[in-house]
Amino acid sequence: MAHAARPQHGLVSFLNSDGKAHPVENTFAAATLVLGLIAFFTAHFHHLHLLSSWTGLAGIITGAWGQFISATTAERFVLVIGLGAAGVGFFLGMAHGGLFGGLVG
Repeated sequence: MAHAARPQHGLVSFLNSDGKAHPVENTFAAATLVLGLIAFFTAHFHHLHLLSSWTGLAGIITGAWGQFISATTAERFVLVIGLGAAGVGFFLGMAHGGLFGGLVG
C-alpha cells in the first residue's frame, strides 16, 4: 500500500492512466498528434499540398499502428484526435495537388 498513491510526473503522464510506463505507445500518440496538426494546418494553403499530404499520410500510418499497440484509453483518445487531423490534412492535400503534384508528370 506504500506505493498506491505515487504521483506521476512528466509531460505525458496523463497517458499512463494504468500507472505503468508506455514509452513506445506514448511516442506514437505524440507523433500522430504532431503530424496530424501539421497536416491539418498546412492543408489550408494550396501551395503547401506536398507537406500536408505527406505529413497526413505519415500521421495516418503512425496513428493506425499506435491504435494497434495502444494500452490505455488516454492514448487512444490522443491517437483518434491525431488521426482525424491527419486524415483531414491528407485528403485536403490530395485535393489541392496530391503527393507528387507538379513534381512528377
